[in-house]
Amino acid sequence: MLSRIAPVLLGLAMCLATIPARAQTQSALAGVPAEVIEDIVIGSRVLADFGVVDGFGHVSARDPRNPSHFLMSRSLAPALVTADDIMEFDQDGNAVDARGRSIFLERFIHAEIYKARADVMAVVHTHSPGVIPFSVSRTPLRAIFHNGAFLAGGVPVWDIGQAFGTTDMLVRNNEIGRSLAQALGDRPVVLMRGHGDVAVGPTVKMAVFRAYYTDVDARLQAQAIGLGTEVTYLTAEEGAKADTINFVVLDRIWNLWKQRVQPGLAK
Repeated sequence: MLSRIAPVLLGLAMCLATIPARAQTQSALAGVPAEVIEDIVIGSRVLADFGVVDGFGHVSARDPRNPSHFLMSRSLAPALVTADDIMEFDQDGNAVDARGRSIFLERFIHAEIYKARADVMAVVHTHSPGVIPFSVSRTPLRAIFHNGAFLAGGVPVWDIGQAFGTTDMLVRNNEIGRSLAQALGDRPVVLMRGHGDVAVGPTVKMAVFRAYYTDVDARLQAQAIGLGTEVTYLTAEEGAKADTINFVVLDRIWNLWKQRVQPGLAK
């Protein structure tokens, strides 16, 4: 009889052993609205599903409990992020409750942008394939269609080499992050020479929208230039008007994207 009961008791003990860790994770983020965490998870997986990020890239949100802090996944491929992976970071990018979990080296991108921009509630960093050519050429990225309207005000390009010389191209400390944040200025997107881009927004949904459509716009612009004739871009005024509509219809596209990735969350 004991030989039959022992495996059951062992399994029960193993299950109980996992409860404190999970409870600690939930306690560390107590008070954070569930939808904020969900948006980080959904946004990470959506961008991975569309190929805007692959094993690299990250999505964050300003912590609604403490605006000087932010929330971001532990170091993990975006397609694998779950609610249990979300961590809290302080204003300098230090993990508040690391507990041995690995963290993103380039978290300083997020930390310094949140410091510089009180209006920013979410930050997305990608290595978007469509965008990178515009970060290394003399052709500026411009708004070519209405969903990329937020680009019509101009897209700055930040070159890490200009301020820091020869580096590994990574934003590995606060000083480099601060330089990037200054280049972003008051714009919604900044390109990183030979690296990728950063998109920001007043919500995670809008930051993800901008990250996705920055890549789409870049690919469309490259196609249009390839036709060999003059390209007509959105004017700044057209961009401002069109971007207002983007905010109105955001939930329509977000709900579609959410439905696209939810089956993977159930596994």
